[in-house]
Amino acid sequence: MQAGQDEKEFIIIVKAKDLVKHTFRMATAKRFPNKYRFTIAARVCDLAISIFQHIQEANELDILDPQEFRERQYEQKKALTECKTVLFLVELSRDCQRISDKQCAEWSAHVLEVKRMTAAWRKRDRARFMESQQKQRGNAPRR
Repeated sequence: MQAGQDEKEFIIIVKAKDLVKHTFRMATAKRFPNKYRFTIAARVCDLAISIFQHIQEANELDILDPQEFRERQYEQKKALTECKTVLFLVELSRDCQRISDKQCAEWSAHVLEVKRMTAAWRKRDRARFMESQQKQRGNAPRR
């Protein structure tokens, strides 16, 4: 594994933690009274934690092992899907007038950063896995 990739994966974990912290700051009882607390607020908090968990679990898997690579891709995909759901819930929070347009934009930026970084990480992993498979078969690509 290249040094730069280790750092980037670590940054994704840091950004996922930041998303969880920001989500918990935003999903307060003050902003989300009972009518919304147990629907939108609780759900968005659970999803933020779940995104972090998927990223953490993916990072623990060995990309060079075919079975673990598939599991890693699955965990990354789950994180991406849950990012989309969080974005919807953030938008819904704005539409229900629980957060302002500015708060919506800031919260969405946190989610989109994690989503973008996870998608790029997943794409890099796929390329690295394919390259390792070609080398194992003795068909290293010509450059």
